[in-house]
Amino acid sequence: MSDASKAKTRRKAALNTPSPLGADATRDISGELNALLSDVLALYLKTKNFHWHMSGPYFRDYHLLLDEQSDQIYATVDPIAERVRKLGGTTLRSLGHAARLRRLLDNDADFVTPDDMLAELREDNIQLAAYMRATHELCDEHGDVATASLLENWIDEAERRVWFLFETSRRA
Repeated sequence: MSDASKAKTRRKAALNTPSPLGADATRDISGELNALLSDVLALYLKTKNFHWHMSGPYFRDYHLLLDEQSDQIYATVDPIAERVRKLGGTTLRSLGHAARLRRLLDNDADFVTPDDMLAELREDNIQLAAYMRATHELCDEHGDVATASLLENWIDEAERRVWFLFETSRRA
């Protein structure tokens, strides 16, 4: 067999990661986790976008808050993808793949006020937590306690971000 034929065979080789949860659970949970991963990547980039483009009298506080939040969001990327692989699924392969799966909207505006940035990120984090809860319910249906446990922590983190964004944007 030629080297080119061997390379093609390797590209088509099944990953066959063993999972006690079964094929349906692998398909369903991996699909939801990949959509969640796409949303997390979108929220990470939006949070960094707003961090980079923050302005105004509260610049330093907001800039630091969004930097802290983006770090927390980014910290979930690898664990989500690795959980998909542990279940026996495959995960995102490109930005295009992520763009097709994501549900959170981008913000490409030339200028966004600081108050609008905080409000948009608050709403996105509320939505992300809702997607995580729905994924948790799916995990419960399939008996996937490990993924459900991870989701519980990430939901708590998203709710904390919502709280901080809400309190930061309140005006006396």
